[in-house]
Amino acid sequence: MDDHGAHEHSHDHDHGEHTHVSYEEAVEAYRRDKDEFYRTSEHSPVPAAERASFEGIPYFEVDRSIRFDGLALEPYGGSEPTAFQIPTTDGKLRPAQRAGTFRFTLAGVPSTLTAYTFEGDDSGALFVPFLDGTTGRVSYGAGRYLDLEPDLDGTYTLDFNLAYHPSCVYDPRFSCPLTPAENRLSVRVEAGERLAPDPASS
Repeated sequence: MDDHGAHEHSHDHDHGEHTHVSYEEAVEAYRRDKDEFYRTSEHSPVPAAERASFEGIPYFEVDRSIRFDGLALEPYGGSEPTAFQIPTTDGKLRPAQRAGTFRFTLAGVPSTLTAYTFEGDDSGALFVPFLDGTTGRVSYGAGRYLDLEPDLDGTYTLDFNLAYHPSCVYDPRFSCPLTPAENRLSVRVEAGERLAPDPASS
């Protein structure tokens, strides 16, 4: 089963634009809806036998300061080839393209992330996986994902509160892209989905 966030594309990314709902409330509502989807949908990545007891996705607290609006997708100027094969968790390779680069400042550190597209994906969305200081500790070792679609003015919103784990966190039968090393952030991104705290460490 292929997974690079396709199940996320149907969710509305226009959080907090309605005047009667705050940004934080909109993100919390989105999380509740996703928990319900994972618990009840036949398309949930949670194995069917585990859905009834699924307690919900663990999250970091919503942090509005790490939502970046109005980012331009800059042409990719790195040393890696634009067309390449991205490895997956089950040892396969998937044809992909480096679509461009986003630049932003995170925790005072100038940072970049490369955005990718996949062969045969005509959704128009950009796939932005990343690694950070939480990876392999309190978030999944293969990284977390963001799916970006252009705003009306052609810019993008990079919102780490929407960072999510690939489906292979729940079921290893999924084939999930591994995050390229170029998308390792030097800081901790304590936003979005996380792993459940280890009871032994509490």
